[in-house]
Amino acid sequence: MYGELHPRGGGDPIPLLKTSLTLGRRETVDIVLRFPNVSALHCQMTLVDGHWRVKDLGSSNGTKVNGQRITEKLLEPGDTLSIAKHDYSVVYDPIQNDGGEIEADPRRSDSVFPRSLLETAGLERPAPSERRQRGGDQRR
Repeated sequence: MYGELHPRGGGDPIPLLKTSLTLGRRETVDIVLRFPNVSALHCQMTLVDGHWRVKDLGSSNGTKVNGQRITEKLLEPGDTLSIAKHDYSVVYDPIQNDGGEIEADPRRSDSVFPRSLLETAGLERPAPSERRQRGGDQRR
């Protein structure tokens, strides 16, 4: 998972499961928003260099970020994304690589279980080959 959209005013969070997502009323988009004032193909969100970008796709009622109507805009964690008149908090964690650039967390892949549940809980150590990939063999 690459983050979530939290509906302002309540409701279930919407997981951002891919690095490129279309949003709208049409049943064939990635995130379906069943509201009459949302266009069939309203906007697109793309993860670029560790940050989400949103692009309006010619919607009738517009896309806004923090109250400003946009055609395309970088989304920072905590920004308010408005699709028609429906507001969502953008929740994600950008990650910096060794060069100081921000990129997506490599542990967040399209795989539902990139690590075992025991390893995630700290009850199992990764295999030696995985420890080397993650930054060395840390003996206890």
